[in-house]
Amino acid sequence: MEITWFGHSCFRIKGKEVVIVTDPCAPDTGYHIARLQADIALISHSHPGHSFVDILQGDYKAISGPGEYEIKDTYITGIATYHDDMHGQKNGKNTIYVIEMEGVTLCHLGDLGHPLPPELIGDLGNINVLFVPVGGRVTIGAAVAADLVRNLNPGIVIPMHYKTADVKADLDFPEKFLKELGIKELGLQPKINVTRTNIPVSTQVVMLDYLRAFR
Repeated sequence: MEITWFGHSCFRIKGKEVVIVTDPCAPDTGYHIARLQADIALISHSHPGHSFVDILQGDYKAISGPGEYEIKDTYITGIATYHDDMHGQKNGKNTIYVIEMEGVTLCHLGDLGHPLPPELIGDLGNINVLFVPVGGRVTIGAAVAADLVRNLNPGIVIPMHYKTADVKADLDFPEKFLKELGIKELGLQPKINVTRTNIPVSTQVVMLDYLRAFR
């Protein structure tokens, strides 16, 4: 499968039979995304920066909450969490999505705003690809994100929801997260191709460059 980042928490996960778009974001985030073809849209919460389905086209299925879903041999589990560390009293709820497709297990944390309890970490099991917010302020920050990576021990970690040249939100730069993991510098990749046979044995952080609509 091919994974491309479009900014914020919006990714396209393109498999052989299914195209998934996560958290499509509105232009007022600073990211201007061209129309994206999708079979499945995963919405972690209803804020416009994560639920702007106007950029999507095709006969897609929108999933926007906890539950178990099966679409074209792709299995998705939505897990209820919160957008803050006050049980949602400040920013509301958030849904984590675990995706099983083509022998690979991916986990998109959305706008997770609190550390995960040990029992939930255990329930998540073996994660091959983890999409984790690292910009803090309205989500978990660098230190909590790094602890989560160490506890989940995924093969591939893709940071998201952090400060870039285009984003308008007040977020931290990703270097804080990299420093927490002992990484001094990491180059950007335009995309990443993942199969069940090329998952690293030890955790590898991959920094993606976001695809700009008018580049």
